[in-house]
Amino acid sequence: MKEICIIKLGADGDVLRTLPLAKAIRNKNKDSRITWITKGDIKSLIDNLDYIDYVENIPYSTKKVFDELYNFDIEPAALDLAVLINADKKYGFYSEGEYPSAFNPGAEYYLNTMFDDELKKKNKKTYQEMMFMAAELPYKDEGYEIILGVKEREKADKFIQENNLERKKIVGIHMGAGSRWPSKAWHKERLIEFIEILKNKGYDIILFGGPNEKEKHEEISYELNRMGIEICRNKPDNSKREFASLVSICDWIVCSDSFSLHVSLGLRKKTVALFFVTSPAEVEGYGTLTKISSPMLKDFFPEKSDEYNEELVKSISASEVASVLLGHKT
Repeated sequence: MKEICIIKLGADGDVLRTLPLAKAIRNKNKDSRITWITKGDIKSLIDNLDYIDYVENIPYSTKKVFDELYNFDIEPAALDLAVLINADKKYGFYSEGEYPSAFNPGAEYYLNTMFDDELKKKNKKTYQEMMFMAAELPYKDEGYEIILGVKEREKADKFIQENNLERKKIVGIHMGAGSRWPSKAWHKERLIEFIEILKNKGYDIILFGGPNEKEKHEEISYELNRMGIEICRNKPDNSKREFASLVSICDWIVCSDSFSLHVSLGLRKKTVALFFVTSPAEVEGYGTLTKISSPMLKDFFPEKSDEYNEELVKSISASEVASVLLGHKT
């Protein structure tokens, strides 16, 4: 039996959108065992998939010998681990000195987009296409799914009952942005305008966020309360599975280019994603995603992606986003 190792640490959303690689690798190698190495709570969303046999968090012992290793991550810890693990064949990325390098020719294109701004701008390949190139596998638009258990579904049903929500009229909103991309999330004024439009049309709102959004969400809730508008919020310390269970009850998800986007796609939800400083071309939509790009994106992507600009995060109007939802039957 062939032993295969996949390394993907990275951001949680990146871990989810790399899952199609594991499925394709398993399909190519029917008689195999796949070990996926990752980190943190994202393990809970992938350890029940039938095409991945073992999910391990770092730190990981490098004693086991593999037939093939695929590293789809350029995070330093992943690059170093790819060097240390013993495997007959290696694909993807490793550390050479202090810099990421490619094990194989197919991995070079993605690596070049990371360090060549002009290529990054011109690139029209999705992240998945580039990772399939790195694995030297044909890309067939393979998707992925998040599988929830009875426990999560019961919690989601309880949330609906406790908050008197109307099924098929629920919109989840998550505008997360890490410190690396401070202009990744919609401005709170536009968000409040958007919520007001939807509430006037009879929709229920769940405002999603983690610990980083807690203070901002308190401000938004205060403003909405002053306007007489009620919304629901998830708990900032939700586990990844709890977060996904609440996404599963939404008819629509409106989000930034973040973890919630990839959870929503994994649950096959109708999704609207706003792009301010990241590439919409790199996001595979699987037929359920509507992308809205800021008219100012080309002025900031990728050279100024790490800057905050208030005009930029206000540059997508609430009415434009609302028109996508209101133009569809729900």
